[in-house]
Amino acid sequence: MKRTRDDMEIVWQTPANPPDRHDYILRDGIRYVRPYYFEFISHVKNRWANKTIVDLFTEEFKGRARDYYVSAVKAGRIQVDGRIVPISYVVQPSQKISHFLHRHEPPVMAWDIEILHKEAEVFTVSKPASVPVHPCGQYRKNTVVGILQAEHGLAPLFPIHRLDRLVSGLLILARSASRADLFRQQIESGMVQKQYIARVDGVFPEDEQVVDANVNYNAREGMSTVEVGDDYINGNASAKGKSACTKFTRINTNGSHSIVLCEPITGRTHQIRVHLQCAGHPIANDMLYLSKSVTKRSSEGLGADRAAAKSNLSVDQSSHQNHKDEADNVAEEDFRIDPMCTNCPNLAPKGYDGHEEGLWLHCIKYTGPDWVYECPYPDWAFLG
Repeated sequence: MKRTRDDMEIVWQTPANPPDRHDYILRDGIRYVRPYYFEFISHVKNRWANKTIVDLFTEEFKGRARDYYVSAVKAGRIQVDGRIVPISYVVQPSQKISHFLHRHEPPVMAWDIEILHKEAEVFTVSKPASVPVHPCGQYRKNTVVGILQAEHGLAPLFPIHRLDRLVSGLLILARSASRADLFRQQIESGMVQKQYIARVDGVFPEDEQVVDANVNYNAREGMSTVEVGDDYINGNASAKGKSACTKFTRINTNGSHSIVLCEPITGRTHQIRVHLQCAGHPIANDMLYLSKSVTKRSSEGLGADRAAAKSNLSVDQSSHQNHKDEADNVAEEDFRIDPMCTNCPNLAPKGYDGHEEGLWLHCIKYTGPDWVYECPYPDWAFLG
C-alpha cells in the first residue's frame, strides 16, 4: 500500500512482503535491517473492549509514551477498520486495528548461515547465535528464515525444531508443510535423538549424569525454574512445571571449564540450560542461569575466550566484505528518517546495540528412524 505524507511517498509493508538482500546493512560485525514502514494488524480482544484507542495502546503496548499514541491516532498512523478515528474513539470486540509504524528491527551478529546439507525436500544449516529462527516479536527480516530467503531465494521454509535465539548449531528445515509435519510427528513420538554440546563451569563429573526434574518456564521473566521434589531451585513452591529429563556426559575438561554432551529426552524451554544449573555446572557464559557461587569463577575465565570469539568473528566476516561495502554505500541514501519515529535517527531500536555474545550451547546432531543430520563443532568447544 502506498501513501503520500508530507511530500514523500510511503510504501507500507505487510507480512506478505518478502525480505530482500538489500534490506540489510552489515557494519562492524553487526547485521542491521534498514528501517522500513510496516502495518501491524491486530483485532480487539474482549478485554480491550470499551477502552479508548489511546488508552488501549498506552496500557497494552508500553514501549512508547502516551503522547506518541495521541499523535499517531491524529496522524492516521493508528486506524480502526481502515478508518481514521478521533483519540476519544472507543473500540469494540473484533474490530481490526492497524498501526502503521516506521519499523526498526533489533540487530544480530553478522555471522554466515552456512548451508550444510541440501536435498529436494529438506536441508540443514548451521544457525549462528543471536539470530532467531523465524519471525517473532520485533524480529521479522533478521531471522534465519528471512535471511535465507533474501540471500539464497529459499522459500517457503518450515523449521522442524526449535533453537533459542542465543543458541547455535544444527537447524533442519523442510521445503513443504507435509514434510515438516512428518519430522515433527517423529520428534513428538520420541523417535528422534537430539545431541548438543555445552561449555560449562567447573570440572563436570566423569560419569554420565541424568537430571530428571520438572521445568517451569515463566514467560514474563524469560527464564525457567526447576522443581526437584520439595526443593524448588530459583522458583516458587506453588509452581507446577512440565516433566523433563536430560542426560549429560563429559567430553573433556581443562580444570576450569568442561565440554559436555547434552542429550535432552524431552524438549522444554531452556531445559538444557536450567538442568545444567541444577547439576551445579551452568553454561559458563550464561548470565541468566549462572548462580552467584560460580559467577566470579566463570567471569575470570571469560576474558580470553571473548577475545578469541571476536577474533573468530573477524575471520568469519571476510566472506561478507563485498556485501558489506555495497550495503554501506547505499545505506545513507536509502535510510529515510521518519519525523514521528521514536527510534530514528538510529538504525537499531532503543535498547539494542547488536553486540551480543552467543551462548556456549550448540546443537550438533539429530538422529531419526532412517536419517541423521550433523553440524561441526564451534571453536569454543576446543579447550586450550
